[in-house]
Amino acid sequence: MNFVDFICRDAIRTNIEATAKEEVIRAMATSLKEAGKIGEDQFDGIVEAILKREELGSTGIGRGVAVPHTKHPSVTELVGTVAVSEEGVEFDSLDGEKVHLLFLLISPPDRPGDHLRALENISRQLRDDTFCSFLKQTKEADDVWQLLEEADANKFGAKAK
Repeated sequence: MNFVDFICRDAIRTNIEATAKEEVIRAMATSLKEAGKIGEDQFDGIVEAILKREELGSTGIGRGVAVPHTKHPSVTELVGTVAVSEEGVEFDSLDGEKVHLLFLLISPPDRPGDHLRALENISRQLRDDTFCSFLKQTKEADDVWQLLEEADANKFGAKAK
């Protein structure tokens, strides 16, 4: 599964100002709402589901990266967004460091395979130091999108299996 299959280009945010976990999750969910990917009436439930998932264990996986995610019945297809924080977000990461790259995923409960394939793709690509470095330096959403397309085309070290 490629980034372009599930990341909503119109919901990508750079220079995000949120500095705390809940704040950044709300900001990212808001970007998906504004892009028409999640409904206003489902917004609070989705944010609550993501935060509940965070209670099970932080999705701050280390190396400045977090992948908050949930399954929610209000979405009919896998949807996600990306946020870049120059300052960093306190996210209770496994390594204790602030998070600068965030990938938020919401998937329908009846499509667990898509959810897992997206998480696997994100994880694989984020192991590439060059890709992460370039993403952290982006200032515009179009630059993030271009990097995602390049990652999909295997232009970085991480190769699809």
